Amino acid sequence: KGVQPLDMILTALELKNSALVEASRDQLTFKMVAKGRRGRRLTLNAQMKILGALNACQSQKQFTLTDIFNYQGL
Repeated sequence: KGVQPLDMILTALELKNSALVEASRDQLTFKMVAKGRRGRRLTLNAQMKILGALNACQSQKQFTLTDIFNYQGL
């Protein structure tokens, strides 16, 4: 799938993977975030965890799954 829009968004917002892990209320891991940025296949549940953490980290915009991933989770 290639690098996902998530990678560009995190870079633009100057957020590191650790910021998402710390902001997550779910059990989000560094490995999930790294896979999500690189475009490795994630389950819908993992995608939702990343989305929730991203929206918790910043307040400029509420992102949706289609904003940060170009495929539907398994």
